[in-house]
Amino acid sequence: MAETLPIDRFPELPRDDQGPVFSEPWQAEAFAMTIQLHEAGHFEWSEWVDYISTEIANGAPLDEDDPNAIYYRQWLSALERLVADKGLSSPPELVHRKDAWRRAYENTPHGEPVELARAGLT
Repeated sequence: MAETLPIDRFPELPRDDQGPVFSEPWQAEAFAMTIQLHEAGHFEWSEWVDYISTEIANGAPLDEDDPNAIYYRQWLSALERLVADKGLSSPPELVHRKDAWRRAYENTPHGEPVELARAGLT
């Protein structure tokens, strides 16, 4: 019998017959990073369950009404906390990286891919 992937334990995970469904690329990136960090041994899946469960229990972000966006904002928040708690990145490093991506997005012409180099950093 095939091993059940850890993601199959999340009934809230937006999915269709093919697997997880993402409304935006960042959602797929957050999902993939979580799986990759787990597979690399940075945390046990039970730890991830605790973090995402806490985020879900805290409720939906006040500025979101799309269930898919709500779930992945909670997912991202849980991932950021776990990464910081594990010492894989510090909270200031995460803030710096978010700001760099925001600046890159703001400096990217419509229709072009967002690249970190557009943040004005070297």
